Order: sequence, then C-alpha cells, then structure tokens
Amino acid sequence: MVDDSKSILVALKATVRGLPDVGTIVGFTDPTEALEFCRNNAVDLLVVDYTMPKYNGIQLLKALNTYEHFAHVPVIMITSERGRPVLIEAIESGVTEFIHKPFDPVELKARVRNLLALRKAQRDLAGQARSLVNEVRKATRQLAAREEEIIWRLARAIEFRDGHTGDHISRVAQISMLMAKDLGLDDEHCRMIYLAAPLHDVGKIGISDSVLLKPGRLTPDEITEMRKHVGIGVQILENGSSDLLRIAEAIAGGHHEKWDGTGYPHGLSGDGIPLEARIVAIADVFEALCSERPYKKAWSTQEAYAHVVAQSGSHFDPACVAAFQRQWTLIERLMTGHGVLEIEVPSLETPEEQPIRADGGMQAAAVRETPHVF
Repeated sequence: MVDDSKSILVALKATVRGLPDVGTIVGFTDPTEALEFCRNNAVDLLVVDYTMPKYNGIQLLKALNTYEHFAHVPVIMITSERGRPVLIEAIESGVTEFIHKPFDPVELKARVRNLLALRKAQRDLAGQARSLVNEVRKATRQLAAREEEIIWRLARAIEFRDGHTGDHISRVAQISMLMAKDLGLDDEHCRMIYLAAPLHDVGKIGISDSVLLKPGRLTPDEITEMRKHVGIGVQILENGSSDLLRIAEAIAGGHHEKWDGTGYPHGLSGDGIPLEARIVAIADVFEALCSERPYKKAWSTQEAYAHVVAQSGSHFDPACVAAFQRQWTLIERLMTGHGVLEIEVPSLETPEEQPIRADGGMQAAAVRETPHVF
C-alpha cells in the first residue's frame, strides 16, 4: 500500500487486515521506498494513491512496469480524480480497479478480496501450465529416447547381418559428430547426424547373402547388385515425419556420391550432395579401411588418414576433409580405444591443439590400392 498520508495508510491497512488470502501488508508513504521494495520482493496486490509527491501513482506504476515480475500484479488506485484523460492513462499503465476518495471500506474489502482471488487463480494456472510443460518435455524426451534406441538397434542388426560388430557404426557416428561440430553445425544438428549416421547402410538389409557375405572380390554384376543398397535404404527411410529420419535418408542416399561427380547412384557433385552425407562418407570410408574384413586386411590409421587427405577434392568435400584433419587427434584416440564419446552429448570439447598439417605429419611413400567400400 502506498499513500503519502500516514492516517489514510493506517486506515487502509486496518480495513483489509484479516480478509481471506491477505497475508503480510506492507505500507509506504514514500513512493521511492515502495519502488525499491517491489524491485526486490514479490507482490500480490498493489493499492496506490494517485496524488503523491515525487511520484504520482501513474508515474510509480510506469516505473514498476519495468520489473518483469510485476507484469501481472493487480493494482487498485485510490484517487479523487475523475477526469477521463487521467483515468485512461492509469488504465494504460496497468490499473485494474479505481476507488474514489473518500474510500468506502466495504467497497475496498470487496475489491481486494476479488483481486486476491484472481491473483491466486493466476498463480494456480501458471503452476499448472509449468507442470504441463514439464510433462510435455518429459514425454518428448521419452519419445526421442525410444526413437534413438530403435535406430541403434536397427543399425546393429544390419551390422551383424553384414558380418561385422557394432563398433563400426559407433565409430562412424562419433567421427561424423566430431566433424560436424568442427564445421560449426549447431548442437542439435550434430546430435541428429550422430544418431542418423548408423543408418547409412540400412539398405543392405535388402541385399542377398550371397553378395553381402561373399568373402572375396565381387564381380561386376555383384557390384551392381551391392550398389542397390543405396536405393533400398532411401525407400526404407523416405517420407519420414521427423528431422532425424530426413537426415538419415539424405545420408543413406548420398554417402556413396563423390565430390567430383563420379560416385553413385546419381552422380551428384559438390554442394549438390547433402552435407550430412559428405560428412558420413569420410567417416565410413576411413573406418572401413581401418577394419579387417574377409576380403582385406586392416589398414593402419595413418594409411587410412593419408588416403582420406589424398582424396580431398575428388572423392571427398575439401571442407569436410579439413574438419577431419583438425579433429585427427581425437579420431585417432577413438580408433585406438583411448577416446570415448558419450551418446547423450551432442557436442564435445576439443583440446586446444594446433591443426594437423595437410600430410598429418605422415609420409605416404606408396599409394595403396583402395578396396571397395560399399
């Protein structure tokens, strides 16, 4: 309560004391003291005089309205003013009710009781809204977690059918996320790439075992058959309703395209290849080269690194190769079992290091024949 008259202030406080929902009553004769109090404390109702020194009631309200927590506080203004311009300005400044001097105790009690009940209802509604928001967020997290679990289980099933362990998809996902973060993609985009990358070869589920599990080199006809996994993957993932599935579709359909346009299935080139697919292409080829397969021995990480760098501008996007190089220390640790990245974390803090040189400090004395990576 704010009124420059001590006697009126005493009368106001005495009138409303003891009403339901009336708690602590704080009174001020100085508007500046009231302003300071409201700046630091929550208020449920303000009763303010219009005519006061220093600040009139409207000026005080305009100052209080700069406080975010005061935005929904109901206000009763006590005034002898009856001029329309003053009343309109008061309403525009946030006055909820007017009581004319000399105030009627019965009227004051009724208005205070009603406005405090309204304030309580607002608080209850806000609490329910917060609870509902929390429930929606919880449900959204649960749905996302289920979606992620299904994706990883499907990806692992594909890996086992392909004769490999789940380590390949895990490392491809983590390398892809490191590169995406290095390229400046936001955390949510990096997380999406991390979760979608394991589905890059989902189309292999539609390839016959005689081709998919063949231990030796594939014939030209078998290569043609194997390459169909890209189209099958797109058919499995297309028309997805979530951003995650749309990114997974882009990766499955584009991770065998090449920067120079010599890839498959559509011969896309440059920026015509989705960025997510350009990122995963490097992670997939690099990890596959480092892994032992029935038809080849594992390359060393240094040899596979040199191959990726050598293919910059032809097979791979130069910007993505540069990101791969900058993240090389973490990638090498991951490949040697000394680096573990948490699935729940969409971004990683990278140690401050000098960027790896174009040759990675490694000499590739001879160019090795590159095995097919499907």
